[in-house]
Amino acid sequence: MQAQLVDDVKSVTILSLSTLAKEVKEKNSFGGNIKAAQALGEALAALAVKKGIQEIIFDRCGYVYHGRVKALAEALRKGGLVF
Repeated sequence: MQAQLVDDVKSVTILSLSTLAKEVKEKNSFGGNIKAAQALGEALAALAVKKGIQEIIFDRCGYVYHGRVKALAEALRKGGLVF
């Protein structure tokens, strides 16, 4: 699973992280489940808050809001991001 924060005005990626990243893999060795999505959300939220980002728009790219997508969104909210 991959997630990124993009500035649509400037057309640049601010942050990008996946379940293959070291900080995510330490929490969960398998990257295709809900636990991995939660770890990804927590890590991405921590990096975003560190860069001063507090508010985002969550675009799920057409994926249904359940399972891993829901776990990612909830972890981002828990990490301090508002959307």
